[in-house]
Amino acid sequence: MRIVSVVGARPQFVKAAAVTRALRSRPGMEEILVHTGQHYDPEMSDVFFSELGLPAPDRSLDVGSGSHASQTAAIMVALEKVVTEERPELVLIYGDTNTTLAAALVAAKLFVPIGHVEAGMRSFDRAMPEEINRLLADHVSAMHLCPTRTAVGNLRAEGITDGVHLVGDVMADLLHLSLPHRRRAALAEAGVSPGEYYVLTLHRAGNTDDPNRLDAILRAAAKLDRPVVFPVHPRTAKAMETAGIRPEGSLRPVAPAGYLSFLALTSEARAVLTDSGGVQKEAYMLAVPCVTLRAETEWPETVEAGWNVLADADPHAIIAGVERRPAADHPDLFGDGRASERIADLCEAFGA
Repeated sequence: MRIVSVVGARPQFVKAAAVTRALRSRPGMEEILVHTGQHYDPEMSDVFFSELGLPAPDRSLDVGSGSHASQTAAIMVALEKVVTEERPELVLIYGDTNTTLAAALVAAKLFVPIGHVEAGMRSFDRAMPEEINRLLADHVSAMHLCPTRTAVGNLRAEGITDGVHLVGDVMADLLHLSLPHRRRAALAEAGVSPGEYYVLTLHRAGNTDDPNRLDAILRAAAKLDRPVVFPVHPRTAKAMETAGIRPEGSLRPVAPAGYLSFLALTSEARAVLTDSGGVQKEAYMLAVPCVTLRAETEWPETVEAGWNVLADADPHAIIAGVERRPAADHPDLFGDGRASERIADLCEAFGA
C-alpha cells in the first residue's frame, strides 16, 4: 500500500511523527512524506523533524508564505505533480491548515481517497480560516480519523457517517513517548521554577492582525503575578513590531521552543494562556489549567471538564481565568496513546 502523507506546519509535524512511525513499521506499507513548506523557518520546521525523529521529507515543495489564496494555490500546483507521479492509494492529511485544504482538493480532483487525521473538529466560527479548511477537507475525505466522541458527533450532524472512526488523539501517543527527558533542561533555559510561572502562546491571525486585541492580551499577561514565558511566533513578533508593542511587566519573551522543550515547559507551568487548539489539548493532557484567548474552542470537552476557560481578549477574563482553580476531576478525553496504531490498522484495511 502506498500512502502520500502531507504536512506543512508545526502541529502537523507533531501529529505525523506518531503516525509515520506506525505506518513505516508495517511490512508492505510505503509512505511518501511530503513537506509543503508552509512553515519554512528552521525554528518552526527543521527543529521539529530532528527533535521528534520524523524522517526527512521524501518530497519538499518549498512554497513559503503568502496570502491564503496564493499559498493554497502554490501547494496545489506543486502537490498535483507529486500525487500524479507517486500514484498513491491514499493521501493522508492532518488538521486544519492551508496545507490540509490544498492536499484535500488535489487528491479529490485526482480521485485519490483521502484519510483525514483529526477529522470532525469544529469551532463553529467560520471567520476562522482553519474552520473552513476543516469543513471542506472532511466533506471530501473517505476516511475520517476522529480524536474524540465530540468529533464523531459533529460529523454525524453534517450527515457524514461513512468511513468515520473514533481512534483517539495522536498527540497523546507522542506525549506518552516523548515527555520525560526535557523537563529540567527546559526550565533551566527559561530561568523558571516548577509551578512558579505561566506559559503564553499567541499566533492566530484573529489576535495578531488586530493591534487592539494583541495589545489587550499582552497587557493582561504582563500584569500576572509570576513570570510569563512567551515563545514568540514569527507572525506575532512581526505584528508586535508593526504595532509598536514591547514586552513588559511579567512577560519573558523567548525564541520559539522545540516540541519537547515546549511540552516540558507546559508540564510544569502554573497555567497556560494560548490561542492554539493543539496547546489547549496538550495542557489538558498534562493536567495544566488553560486560559484560551479566543471566544470559542475546537475542544469543548476541556471547558466542560473544568480545565479550560474561554477568555477571548478580555483582560479581566484573562486574569480571572488564570486565578481560577481547575476542577477536581480530570477525565480521560483523548484516548490511551494508541491512536497511531489504530490509524495504521485502518490504512492497511483500506488498502486490502
